[in-house]
Amino acid sequence: MTVDRILPTDEAHDLLELATDLADRELAPRAADFEARAEFPREVLRTLGRAGLLGLPYPEEYGGAAQPYEVYLQVLEILASRWLAVAEAVSVHTLACFPVAQYGSDELRKRLPDMLGGELLGAYCLSEPQGGSDAASLTTRAVRDGDEYVVSGTKAWITHAHSADFYNVFCRTGGPGAKGISCLLADAGTAGITPQATEKTMGLRSSPVAQIAFDDARVPAERLVGGEGTGFTIAMSALDSGRLGIAACAVGLAQGALDYAVGYARERQQFGRAIVDFQGLGFMLAELATQISAARALTLAAARLRDTGRAYSIEAAKAKLFATDVAMRVTTDAVQVLGGAGYVADHPVERYLREAKVLQIVEGTNQIQRLVISRALAKG
Repeated sequence: MTVDRILPTDEAHDLLELATDLADRELAPRAADFEARAEFPREVLRTLGRAGLLGLPYPEEYGGAAQPYEVYLQVLEILASRWLAVAEAVSVHTLACFPVAQYGSDELRKRLPDMLGGELLGAYCLSEPQGGSDAASLTTRAVRDGDEYVVSGTKAWITHAHSADFYNVFCRTGGPGAKGISCLLADAGTAGITPQATEKTMGLRSSPVAQIAFDDARVPAERLVGGEGTGFTIAMSALDSGRLGIAACAVGLAQGALDYAVGYARERQQFGRAIVDFQGLGFMLAELATQISAARALTLAAARLRDTGRAYSIEAAKAKLFATDVAMRVTTDAVQVLGGAGYVADHPVERYLREAKVLQIVEGTNQIQRLVISRALAKG
């Protein structure tokens, strides 16, 4: 189904055409195979980086493309409609570049061209085994020792754990609570940093996650991003943008599932006619199409607030909540449209269903999004 888009510039149109071409040539033909082998497509990310798609929302002076977030998110949507794991990898990498781009020293920002160009892949190390939603309670500690920090602890559910070249490590340099948290930029090859066994996940198997152990890992003090005690502010600011990325991924996944279900319903014959012509099924598809359009509109509205420098945190929470719930519903119903055929791996909708679930969990669970929104309502 062709999506009628309103874009701000001719350059944005060209970028979306490029993204569509790459998605059709480089992503769609490979997705099922990489998922089956649970192999991370590192070279695909390099290809996207060399095409300029990994640094879209960042300034040109850092090697980015200086595109508004509404354009970046629509590129993500297109990628996700072909292969969610790649779109999620782009979203996570964009998130991992944010601390240095926004808060890093001039020296750290010299690394941005390689980061945004895809030669260096990033990971975002915030969650811990005992602290996911309650990020302010994290226990990974960094102790200053001369011109280094000695880092000890464990991070959990880290995307790119085994593939990343650098980690944003949120760690405790001070006392309890949010004000004691700082952010360090650590090279993946640092002694004492060890990715653990890959988790056996329900979906997104070509984007493996794992815990990372920090065993007295020494990180140069010059790798401190922002000042001591600013880590929680950095993390939450990055997650506002990251939630929009996940919302866009959800819209793309849902669109891909709907397109496949509609195509199947047009071809599948029962009782002498295509099943799409039966009102019960046709109305189901109409409802899904409407929900996807609403999710897209909500996501882009939040992005436009961000692009104009206005507060968008609550709208990002709404977009992430709504779009990921829509993706879960659409992929569930897409399986239903295919009937028994939707339950087997011969068709991608069973994979779409497995993948949709994680989108309701990452970048803050949907229960946390409801908490964020309800607190804003209570404050008035």
